[in-house]
This record gives sequence, C-alpha cells and structure tokens, in this order.
Amino acid sequence: MKFFAVLFLLPFSLVSQNKTNHQDTLRGSINSERSWWNLLRYELSVQPDYNSKTIKGENRIYFEMTEKFDFMQIDLQSPMNIDSVFFENKKIKYQREGNVFHLNFSEIVFQEKAQKITIYFSGKPREAINPPWDGGWIWKKDEKGRPWMSVACQGLGASVWYPCKDHQSDEPENGVSMTIIIPDTLVAVSNGRIIDTKEYSKGFVATTWEVKNPINNYNVIPYIGKYVHWEENYKGEKGNLSCDYWVLDYELERAKVQFKQVPSMLKSFEHWFGPYPFYEDGYKLVQSPYLGMEHQSAVAYGNNFQNGYLGRDLSGSGWGKKWDYILVHESGHEWFGNNITTNDIADMWVHEGFTTYSETIYTSCLYGVEAGNEYQNGLRSSIRNDRPIIGKYSVNKEGSGDMYSKGSNLIHIIRQLMDDDEKFRQLLRGLNETFWHKTVTTGEIENFINNASGINCSKIFDQYLRTIQIPKLEYKIENETVICRWTDCVAGFDMKIRLTNGHWIFPTDEWIKLPINLEKKESLIVDPNFYMKVKKINN
Repeated sequence: MKFFAVLFLLPFSLVSQNKTNHQDTLRGSINSERSWWNLLRYELSVQPDYNSKTIKGENRIYFEMTEKFDFMQIDLQSPMNIDSVFFENKKIKYQREGNVFHLNFSEIVFQEKAQKITIYFSGKPREAINPPWDGGWIWKKDEKGRPWMSVACQGLGASVWYPCKDHQSDEPENGVSMTIIIPDTLVAVSNGRIIDTKEYSKGFVATTWEVKNPINNYNVIPYIGKYVHWEENYKGEKGNLSCDYWVLDYELERAKVQFKQVPSMLKSFEHWFGPYPFYEDGYKLVQSPYLGMEHQSAVAYGNNFQNGYLGRDLSGSGWGKKWDYILVHESGHEWFGNNITTNDIADMWVHEGFTTYSETIYTSCLYGVEAGNEYQNGLRSSIRNDRPIIGKYSVNKEGSGDMYSKGSNLIHIIRQLMDDDEKFRQLLRGLNETFWHKTVTTGEIENFINNASGINCSKIFDQYLRTIQIPKLEYKIENETVICRWTDCVAGFDMKIRLTNGHWIFPTDEWIKLPINLEKKESLIVDPNFYMKVKKINN
C-alpha cells in the first residue's frame, strides 16, 4: 500500500508498458507532420457543461514554419472531435486516424513563417475515474453539492480534452491564454495571471488567464468551483514573487494555516535550485478535486490540509509527517518538470527523481542533514526494481515507477561522491540555469552532471537508470587483508564508496586489495547513504 501511494502521480500510460502500436508511435514520435512547425502559442477557450459532462471550445494555434509540408498532425483523443479548422478565412480539410487528425495544407500558400490556425472542437472527454492515476476530466461536487471541475492528464496527454501538438519536446514558447466560460455562480482559475473577466451571456461569465512563459501541454488546466482567494508576496531571489491561493470557500481557514509552509519551501528551493522559474506568472496553489499535480504556476493541491501524504510518511522515518507532501513535492516540480522538461516521457525520471530529492532537501533545511538522509534512505522500501526507470523512446511510454525513489537515491549517491554540499548545490542551480525553460534529454543531464561534479558518473547512470540490478559489493578477508569486487553490475562499474569510519574505497568489477585491515570476525560497513548491497564471502 505504501508503494502504491508513492505511485500516485504516475501517469495513466504506465499501464501495458510493453505493448505499443501505431497510435503510440504517432503520439510519441516527431514525424514529418510534426517536425516542420514550431509551436509558438495557444489561445484556448473552453465551455464545460456539468450536467452532460461535455465541453466545447476553440484553440488558436500560432506556429512558425521551419519548412513547408502539406500535412500537419494535431492530436485529439476519441471521443472528442474536431468540428472545423480554419487558416485565416479558409476552411482546412482534415482526416481522422484514431486519436490523430491530419490537416491538409496542400492548397495553402504560406506568405510568412509565423502562422495561425483556429480549431473548433467539442465532445464528451474521457472522464477520470480515479484521478490523477486514471486521468481525464473530473466532474465532482463539493461538500455543499456545488459543481467542482478540473482535469488531470499527465501521461494520458492534454489531447484528451483539447486539440494540440501533444508532445513534450515542443512547448508554446510565447505562452498560453485560456478563457473559461462557466455559470456566474462559480469561479474559474487557471495557470498564470487573470487578465479579464466579463459577462459572456445571461448567467454566464468568461474569465481569461494567461501564462507568459513556455508551458507543457498537460500543465494547462482549468479549475472550476466555488473558490475564494487570498495572496501574499514572497521576497525571493528575483524580487517580489506573488503567491496566490485558491480554495473552496468553506476551507479558507484551514488552508490559511496549512499554506504557511509555502515561504519556507520557496526559501529552501530557491537556495538550492535557483530562482523560482516563473516570476512573471506567479506561484499559485489551487485546491483540486484530486490529490495533486504539478500544473505550472497553478499547482493542484488535494492533500486535505494535513502533513505527510494524506497523513502518512512515505519514508517511514518520521520526518515525512512534519511537512505537507503535496505542497512540497508538486512545488518542487516547478524547477524539475516545468522549468526543465524532458523531450520524451521515457526520461521522466529527470522530473520525478530530482523532485523526490527536493523532499530530502527540504527536510534537511528544516531539521538537518541527518534528518534528510534518514528520510531519503527510508524511501528505498518502495523500490521494486521491476523495470529500468528509463522507458521506451518515441512511443509515449515512461519507465518504472522507481523513477521516484530510485531516481532520488541515484542523485543522493552523486551528492555523496561529490562530498561537497556547496558544490552539489551549485550543480543543482546550474542545471536550472543551463536548461532554463528548455526541454532536454537524459544524455544532456548526464553530461552536465559529469562536468559539474568533476566525476565520470557514466557507469553509475547506466547501472541505476538502465538496469534493475542493485550493485553488490562482495568482500572476503584473507589473513586480515580485505579483497573486494562489484558484482550484479554493468561492465566496468567502478563507483567509489565511503565506509562508516569516513574512509573511501575504490572497488572495481575485478577483485582488488583494499588498504585496510579487518579481522575475520569484523565486517566491512558501508555508509548507508549509498544504495547498494554488501555481501561477505566466507572462505
């Protein structure tokens, strides 16, 4: 049950990881219908109907051509449907292929590189049965029986409800605006800042929110309910950061107490990771009708205003009940996942491993390094080593759920190997500075860490990212001489490790003699901050 809890943010598409088809390839690859255009901006409008569980809307897609091609792939999952597409005043023909629409531009003569198309869409989107594990639109009622709506679609994809270029590698670099049309008895919240509210028709209001920064498709989310709001300013590294909080009206007092953790969280993360990445769009927590998600500048919060993960400590160390898991974890994604985004969701360990490690960072900032170590090491109990944590590329498939705890343990090992917390802090800040608002590959992250740490971690990455084996240190004592080697490891694995007495040893995958002496009754005790196994072999 504890392991299941750790998996709460794993996207829907983890199901049937080994089964792929043509639709997976269309969704997960950059083919010729995607590569010729660069996404610039979405201007999205949506009107949900709570009673029928349907939506309708339009999406104006601004893009820049890198070359001319006759067809454009737009993603929109069944049973949602595109009603019409226009380029300027000309209606565009299209053909559906499952969850993909092929727009025909063969008769269009583009005069400039920057273009706009308008797509009108409607339908009954997939309903989330158990969000956020099983994604889609959420149609709930609050405790007073009033409509409460939102979306959770990581992994499943934003195309579950609106037409888009549904691939992580291409974010709208000029941001997104979203107009939400709802009954005037409710309140609409979304990413970024509110820029307009006006009457749409009798009894309905249209509220427009706008994000200035690049944003991933699945992060663009409406929240609709009987919300109330308060705000505060945080004096951060780039000046005043507006912090806005939106909760259901009857939860206001509880929320004001729980969200007092935000300033210490922001202080910790800015110190270790660099400035909050989206000052222009602000920081926001929005109470959601599901547990949580890292929606950029509008973090979904559903942890019932309590510490831990729904009151539990996922590490079993005791430290995880001293702070609010959803508040901390989802906010950590603003740096790792939203600021730094992977091109392919096969590399989602970059999002989840570093963000899980942000929990360790925060614990250390509040209670000391040893408390952070205890929390981090306690997370290992959830690691299954069922599959590698890097998934299959170009088919929209993540790796193992171990990307959370195993990914964070990999980062913890690198911290031990560097043996210099200030240098490690600069590495984390350097990652966010170098890949500021960019999409990346695992290879780019590995190369950066190798260079910034001054350590060749390539074999370590191969071991922990690409295999399911836990490296084992075998040793034996012969006449008080200790010899050892790595087993259950990739060829050439040579990770150094620290003993509990502070001494470092440098095993390889061949038997070597250690410059230490032990009697046969003694054991070689390794620093527990290294995720590995130790086996003594008796002669």
